[in-house]
Amino acid sequence: MSVDAPARTLNVALVGNPNTGKSTLFNALSGIRQKTGNYPGVTVEKKHGAFTHQGQKVELIDLPGTYSLAPRSPDEMVTVDVLLGRQANEAKPNAVLVIVDASNLERNLYIVSQVKELGLPTVVALNMGDIAKDKGISVDVEKLAERLGVPVVATQANRKGGLDQLRDTIISLLDVESIPVESPFPDEFRDKVGQLHEKLQKHDAESTRYLAERLLLDTSGYLEKELTSGGQELHNWIVESRNQLAELGQPVPAIEAISRYKWVQSVLDGIVTRETTRKVTLSDRIDRVLTNRIGGTIFFIFIMTLMFQAVFSDLVAGNLMGYIEGFFEIIAGFVDASLADGALKSLLIDGVIAGVGGVLVFLPQICILFFFIAILEDCGYLARAAYLMDRLFSKIGLSGKSFIPLLSSFACAIPGIMAARVIENRRDRLITILVAPLMSCSARMPVYVLLTAAFIPDETIGGFLSLHTLVMLSMYLLGILAAVGVAFVLRRTILPGETPPFVMELPSYKFPSISGVLMVMVEKGWAFVKRAGTLIFAMTVIVWALSYFPRNEDAATAPFADEIAQLETQLESASEAEAEQIEERLTEINNQIDGELLRGSFLGMAGHWIEPVVKPLGWDWKIGSAAIASFPAREVIISTMGVLYNLGGEEDEESAPLRETIKEAKWAGTDDNVFNVPVALSIMVFFALCAQCAATLAVIKRETNSWRWPIFTFVYMTVLAYLGAMITYQVSAAILLS
Repeated sequence: MSVDAPARTLNVALVGNPNTGKSTLFNALSGIRQKTGNYPGVTVEKKHGAFTHQGQKVELIDLPGTYSLAPRSPDEMVTVDVLLGRQANEAKPNAVLVIVDASNLERNLYIVSQVKELGLPTVVALNMGDIAKDKGISVDVEKLAERLGVPVVATQANRKGGLDQLRDTIISLLDVESIPVESPFPDEFRDKVGQLHEKLQKHDAESTRYLAERLLLDTSGYLEKELTSGGQELHNWIVESRNQLAELGQPVPAIEAISRYKWVQSVLDGIVTRETTRKVTLSDRIDRVLTNRIGGTIFFIFIMTLMFQAVFSDLVAGNLMGYIEGFFEIIAGFVDASLADGALKSLLIDGVIAGVGGVLVFLPQICILFFFIAILEDCGYLARAAYLMDRLFSKIGLSGKSFIPLLSSFACAIPGIMAARVIENRRDRLITILVAPLMSCSARMPVYVLLTAAFIPDETIGGFLSLHTLVMLSMYLLGILAAVGVAFVLRRTILPGETPPFVMELPSYKFPSISGVLMVMVEKGWAFVKRAGTLIFAMTVIVWALSYFPRNEDAATAPFADEIAQLETQLESASEAEAEQIEERLTEINNQIDGELLRGSFLGMAGHWIEPVVKPLGWDWKIGSAAIASFPAREVIISTMGVLYNLGGEEDEESAPLRETIKEAKWAGTDDNVFNVPVALSIMVFFALCAQCAATLAVIKRETNSWRWPIFTFVYMTVLAYLGAMITYQVSAAILLS
């Protein structure tokens, strides 16, 4: 009996310029069958999808948008390595799908010429034909396919137009082994490439002619360092070859642009026709307002206000976050009623449930923010926003694309860091990620509110500016100024380099694909839960263990044992009013016991150990313990202080008892108050600058694919926070307490 062999999976790589609708087409083809991750050692995201058509399974690899296959960094090298089958744990593509903008073929076909040199079966998706039509541009698709020597399919990704024909064409590539390699370069250049390829094969038998060509063209030195081990002799040969080509009128690297655009012109001759008078399109009319310095800025402020109102307000994200918190409170209440007191119950409530809840509570902000960003990017406005902000950001060595990630971080650094993916330049993206946590996020607000209300006089300056408002505003400005300073220093130290010229195509406006937008939102939310959530959960459990063990409940309860027994006996026969008073007293006793247990825990011990270190900041061991406990999430400092001061873990920044208690707190063995205005300012400055957020560090690890950068972020921010808090305390104490 014969058994049919399983069908071979067709692996297809998607390549294309930015703003050609590549991601939209990927989403339309693969639907929800997607998975994402990072390639090892780089910040490049790998995005896989799949579809089945006519019984044939097709695996899609969505490669980063790029104008050219000319690698000059590890991030850019990933695309070439994948296409050549050199990327570890990634199957070599059987075919390539190149997505091009029908309204701008002169530039888009540049990368098509590079892909063709790989020799892989190729299909071209001629996307955004509706925009080309609006501009008065028409393309003869059949003749274009004939000239290119590869299939060409007209598509409209945002409306899912042409997808069935595209799927049919992709399937047909299964039987195509390769396409003829056509080099647009002059003979002399091709001869040099052949000679270099032979030399490279002596050191690496698997070296390809394509890499030899790229090596000859790359004057940055990156590829020579990355690919060769031929030493000075090979370097001298490459330099001499470039000199010889220059003498022949074929200067490197300019010869590539000259040759490829000459090829593009020959391909498009008679194929693309334009109306004699250029149409003034809707995009042109909109841009007269949206790229205008005044009108564009006003609209930009309106859009950003709308977006952050949704992300930051109680009406949308706040209510959703409240529902999530309420859901986990119900679960915690159920566990509390079902289990006896002990380590297991505490682990489940304060470790597991608090950890999972601490992850999921961020989801509304992340999903809403990326919903807006996906819409703005898909409709074409995000490029205009970056253009408007570039003038300001270029002064600190960043581009306008850094603006939205940094602005997003005022709500939460997590979505802000994830939003940095819109920045193509690797150095700019990394600097943006490293300074984003300095923006004062919503988690810092409880610390500011509690200490401002408790210690800053409720007075006004000039009869209208409240001191409370001034202090809160100062904390936000402090983060902004620190970010500017750190970005400036990073640019001139560990991440040096000139600010790249801001070159960005302003794509035509188009109606966003709602399914694509929703898919991006779900993808980003799930990526956070799956990757960042694991570390947040682990850190919550670790901090729980530090605050729970060692636990000597008998010793902590002994001073209150008789009173507890007496109160419980009285409770059995007490009236409703008497029972309420007894319950209040029992709660006070339990809070005192919890406080004593926390003070005797590893966390309390750590607070005592670090007291000499934090004393120059004006802190005692309790503040130090609360700062350690707040590492998973900054706002935890409030509930921890509530427990340490015997008020229970339910206190928040609005708690009057907590405010009054910390006002009366004394240094051990003295009548000196622990808290005063200098101490309050010191704590606020510390939390404005520190990295007390495991979730943020987890996302930095995820986005950079390395522990190096989250560790660096934690260290530099902690040092910066310590120095800032110390200077604040010492200076303000000298002024206010002298």
